[in-house]
Parts: sequence; structure tokens; C-alpha cells
Amino acid sequence: QVQLVESGGGLVQAGGSLRLSCTDSGRTFSSYAMGWFRQAPGKEREFAAAISWSGGVTHYANSVKGRFTISRDNAKNTVYLQMNSLKPEDTAVYYCAADPTPQRVSDRPTRYNYWGQGTQVTVSS
Repeated sequence: QVQLVESGGGLVQAGGSLRLSCTDSGRTFSSYAMGWFRQAPGKEREFAAAISWSGGVTHYANSVKGRFTISRDNAKNTVYLQMNSLKPEDTAVYYCAADPTPQRVSDRPTRYNYWGQGTQVTVSS
């Protein structure tokens, strides 16, 4: 069973940085590819980044490429999203999710079976 808990959100000024963490309390974390998605008020959930089970393959949305970095530590059952050069348009609730196909780095929410509860990121101008 996968149980995901995000942390690290908060309020930051434009140009600042935050690092989100997502920890799985289960025992099968390394069997899953992981993704980060975000949802702004009044908008659909959108893909941000994904990483394969080993960390060897990553995939980013164009809107965050070059500013965000996804990584994982399987020994700690944790996936991270380092967010730099934040913009007001990055304001959203950020969710981590687990994909049972470990080599896949998908941008489709339907590929992910398990979701965290989300953490709020607010970027002020």
C-alpha cells in the first residue's frame, strides 16, 4: 500500500526557492515511478515533473523546465521537487503521485494510482 504525504509548501516571493518533499509510508516506494502535479484555483490539474523508479529518467513540463528539479531517495522513500526562480503563476496546490509502471515518466494523471493530499505553494509578486 502506498501512502503519500507532501510537505515543504509555503509562501515565497517571486524569484525565491522552495523544496517540496513527498514521503511514502509503505514498503514499495522503489517499485513506483513518481510524479508531481499542480492545480491552481479554477484550473485543471497539470503535470509538472516525473521521475522513474531509479531516478535515471526524468521528464518536465515546458513551463517548469530549467527551474524545477525532481529527484528521489529510495532509501528514505522520498521524492523531492526543488523549485527555483519561482513565479506568481507557479502558485498552486502541489500533489505527488505514484505510477505502478516503474520505468514510465508520464504526464498523464490517469497513469498514477496513488496521490498525496497536496501542499500549498504561494508565490507573491
